[in-house]
Amino acid sequence: MATLRVLLSCVRGPLRPSVRSPAWRPFASGANFEYIIAEKRGKNNTVGLIQLNRPKALNALCDGLIDELNQALKAFEEDPAVGAIVVTGGDKAFAAGADIKEMQNLSFQDCYSGKFLKHWDHLTQVKKPVIAAVNGYAFGGGCELAMMCDIIYAGEKAQFAQPEILLGTIPGAGGTQRLTRTVGKSLAMEMVLTGDRISAQDAKQAGLVSKICPVETLVEEAIQCAEKIASNSKIIVAMAKESVNAAFEMTLTEGSKLEKKLFYSTFATDDRKEGMTAFVEKRKANFKDQ
Repeated sequence: MATLRVLLSCVRGPLRPSVRSPAWRPFASGANFEYIIAEKRGKNNTVGLIQLNRPKALNALCDGLIDELNQALKAFEEDPAVGAIVVTGGDKAFAAGADIKEMQNLSFQDCYSGKFLKHWDHLTQVKKPVIAAVNGYAFGGGCELAMMCDIIYAGEKAQFAQPEILLGTIPGAGGTQRLTRTVGKSLAMEMVLTGDRISAQDAKQAGLVSKICPVETLVEEAIQCAEKIASNSKIIVAMAKESVNAAFEMTLTEGSKLEKKLFYSTFATDDRKEGMTAFVEKRKANFKDQ
């Protein structure tokens, strides 16, 4: 939730300004973002790529950046061609935290009445799968933002931390909740109470990260995963995502009941019929997202 200047005092130099490829495709005609870069990627334009692009502040998550992120997420969510989304930052920082200058003079009344950080929750409401491709620092709000995504890929030099305790506060965008559910009480408590960072390797061992990649190939590997997801039925993918997420909210009995209901619901779709027919006929399924 917070940018920790002490931990980052030795960091110098700009982030890589953008994620580029020979087949660069702009996000939308006339799109003019200040804090992010958004474009479609993949062989068939099926992946929405959002790069946090506030390099001088190590991608500190100011209100303007979150607003633009939400705009891009909404546009990709509504684009029928996009089946999955990748969110990334730069080589030195995914996001070093929330913007301290915006928070420094807030009062309790400001936070409570203004529902501070409420607009961060939009990411958790996106039905399409979202993959975080994390290079460098994912501290405070950056770590929380990554945990809001469905899958986390990390570069070899990525680091994760919830250092809010060193600023006299605590995580406020899900850090104490999602981290505990993911890595367990002991490690989460240690990270939250000390502010210590963990490496990508430790994060993978703890279950926070699903894959570690070389820094230079991280984004492309995340896009490849997103392409694979996007090749499946979008409606079935949304059901599967809903069912997995329910495991964090429900008891095993309640979650199993929801899983059964969603499983039964797939039999009302054309794509379920097509998928099973294609399997029997030993051919590739041609999903129509219906």
